[in-house]
Amino acid sequence: MQLVVARIGRAHGIKGEVTVEVRTDEPELRLGPGAVLATDPSSVGPLTIATGRVHSGRLLLRFEGVADRTAAEALRNTLLIAEVDPEEVPEDPEEFYDHQLIDLDVVTRDGTAVGRISEVSHLPYQDLLIVQRPDGSEVMIPFVAEIVPEIDLEEQRAVIDPPPGLLDESQAEIASSREDS
Repeated sequence: MQLVVARIGRAHGIKGEVTVEVRTDEPELRLGPGAVLATDPSSVGPLTIATGRVHSGRLLLRFEGVADRTAAEALRNTLLIAEVDPEEVPEDPEEFYDHQLIDLDVVTRDGTAVGRISEVSHLPYQDLLIVQRPDGSEVMIPFVAEIVPEIDLEEQRAVIDPPPGLLDESQAEIASSREDS
């Protein structure tokens, strides 16, 4: 099974290094020197990581055969893809691979069916579970412990505790309004 583990950003310096937007909870395992990664677009790869280092909080990678800034800049926005055994699970029990979450039934704490996870969207500050509702609409649920307190892979379900308004806009609570000022 293929798993997107990073997206290449801009070139850094003149020796072929690139910044990387990490999309895995295990970068030391997936993005270490010697790792061979498939790419999207596939015409760019496969790429073999020559070196990696952290600079100002960002991961910088250099790939074999990419020796200058021009070659590094040509890789911008390329997705890096690792081959992963589908039976493999993350070491941390609170972490999940996207393929484990897709198609889980979503229910509230009281057992009310919400829908089924159709996609996991990875944003810079948090992940979102995209849930397909029975009526065909979608709802985006922040994948944080306060809202998604339980993932039960054996039962194939995600239990959510949605704040007012997340599932039904008519139940939203207005925290304040400009007229109150």
